[in-house]
Amino acid sequence: MMKYVNDTVRRQDRLMDEERAIELLRESEYGVLSMVDTDGSAYGVPLNYVWDGGQSIYIHCAPEGHKLRALEAHPLVSFCIIGRVHLLPSHFTTEYESVVLRGKAFIHLNEEERLRALHMLVDKLSPKHQEIGYKYCLKSFHRVNIIRIDFSEYSGKCKRVPTAD
Repeated sequence: MMKYVNDTVRRQDRLMDEERAIELLRESEYGVLSMVDTDGSAYGVPLNYVWDGGQSIYIHCAPEGHKLRALEAHPLVSFCIIGRVHLLPSHFTTEYESVVLRGKAFIHLNEEERLRALHMLVDKLSPKHQEIGYKYCLKSFHRVNIIRIDFSEYSGKCKRVPTAD
């Protein structure tokens, strides 16, 4: 099971409570997947995703490509979700929320799990169009792959600036 680990966050005064971290994981539309590229260099890409309510997220992609080759070679990844951001120019700072998850990517899923993940993506990203979305999933199934990332740990951090009354 995924463990909330905030003891490694340097700024302990900026810890996010686990309830808000879970809310961001459930409701955010996208995150940045960071991985090691096939040549050993860093590689990150913003992606939409769906959380399964447990320890995994699902991401859809093309059946072949750069991301899949990188994950095949180096499956350990991190995923960063950014919540509210508010630039405060007069204070020379920014209020923010973020959650960083660490885990392992799996790219060879069976058809049943891939279709279930596509339905979850439709439910999250197109909830008013589920019927046509499910049909679209079947029609385009051969053109889609699904990545599952199982997370072992995650942490949350935020900064809020008190306002003068």
